Amino acid sequence: SDLAVALDLPVILVVGVRLGCISHALLSAEAIARDGLQLAGWVANIIEPRTSRLEENLASLAERLPAPCLGRVPKLKQASADMVAEHLQLDLLD
Repeated sequence: SDLAVALDLPVILVVGVRLGCISHALLSAEAIARDGLQLAGWVANIIEPRTSRLEENLASLAERLPAPCLGRVPKLKQASADMVAEHLQLDLLD
């Protein structure tokens, strides 16, 4: 967070969607706010597509995180910036 604070940058939180992700994401959002940073949005990185209650977990994150979901990135065999960008809605950023 030191770099984001020094440069006064908003933060995009990438949430690794798997067991325990809700708690981890909420604690991360609290730490971002505690550091005086703005949470601009979050991205669901679907690490384990067969996670039980995937849709329910994503809905809980959307309800509880104080920023918009910028997209869902599925598990990709080969990841590249272009492939990931296809799954993002960056126009939701202020």
